Amino acid sequence: MTDIALETAEGAVADLVTRPQPLGLFGLPLGYLLIPAGPDTDAAREALCAGRIPTPWPSRLTPHRHALAGDRDAALAALTGDDPVTRYNRFVLDPDSADPAGIRAGLGELGVLVDVVLFALGHSDTVPAADGLDGELAAAVLAVQASAALDAGESDRAVELLERAAEAAAPAGKPLVGVLLGAAAGIGAPGPATLDRALKLLDGADGLAVARAELHLTAAGRLHEQAADRPELLAAAVPHYHSALQLIQREDAPLLWASGHADLATAYLTMPMVEASSQLRLGIAAQSLRQALTVFTRDEHPQRWASVQLNLANSLVYTPSKHRHDNLVEAVEIYEAVLETRDRDSDPLGRARVLANQGNVLAHLGLFDQAKAKLYEARFLFEELGDVDSVHAVRSVLDEVARETTLARGEEAP
Repeated sequence: MTDIALETAEGAVADLVTRPQPLGLFGLPLGYLLIPAGPDTDAAREALCAGRIPTPWPSRLTPHRHALAGDRDAALAALTGDDPVTRYNRFVLDPDSADPAGIRAGLGELGVLVDVVLFALGHSDTVPAADGLDGELAAAVLAVQASAALDAGESDRAVELLERAAEAAAPAGKPLVGVLLGAAAGIGAPGPATLDRALKLLDGADGLAVARAELHLTAAGRLHEQAADRPELLAAAVPHYHSALQLIQREDAPLLWASGHADLATAYLTMPMVEASSQLRLGIAAQSLRQALTVFTRDEHPQRWASVQLNLANSLVYTPSKHRHDNLVEAVEIYEAVLETRDRDSDPLGRARVLANQGNVLAHLGLFDQAKAKLYEARFLFEELGDVDSVHAVRSVLDEVARETTLARGEEAP
């Protein structure tokens, strides 16, 4: 560890900062606040570099504690000094109220962080250079360069820069390396070894639960995609989904949490039903889908809402239950709600599939006239689209409906 003297424009030593700093480990604003040096802050700085939350927080890091809690006003109110580090930290929290040039001048080589923050907040299009920098400073700048490359559509370049950032970050600690490798994994198509390495580097970083959950979902998503050709990989994806959901709660990261539940349910619904106990997965899937729908609402996330609703309806249809009739009725209602979002002109195939599913369930409920109306429309749309296999499937259901209708009338079935 080295102490870096930070000098004001007048040349007087204003403060000391001990490296490494936990730059980029946590989200803004905490992730770019500097930790002032001192025996009272060293343990907290080391904890943060390890991806852990200090317990207790030292009084001089009260602004950092408030920043982590999302209380920006309280964090600003606690920054009462006028040294370069305090002025910089105030700038991170309120960049519009400070002079970036003046802040930069008082920070020595750490002045590049001003440009990092300006770019990260969208206050500047200038991408800082990493020349002459090392450790977490170089990693912070390279990560910003990766963000710029990604914005420019240069995903391969972004991955390369993040991998360089991870290499530079090694002296700053394993968690930062893991976060950067995880970010690269979210962009590119890493192999299982890369994802496993990133997860191991973040092991024990209890303060980075969201980042760890994101990485588990990335690993699960990769396996899930490959399962189209190798169905056995779904079983390997499921533990990653469970690990992600064990790390976070709804209030921690609502969209991430809901996506984890929705994707776990999708995996369960598509896994082969090889034994009787496998049907229990359908019940678990339905529970996860209901959880996801507490976040994916029709007004705020219409596409995800419709997708999750369809999976929920499908799970209700096939899940063994003492309340099968009620489940089928609920499925019909869900299909009807989704149909309101499936327009014949904009999404004829999607509408046809929902109609076919709904018609099939209505037939199982003995509501044959309603079933036929849905199935006729589905068949018409499939015929228009040239989907021969789906047309045959719908005709088969219509034939069965015709036989059941005949039997219900007490006539001899054809």
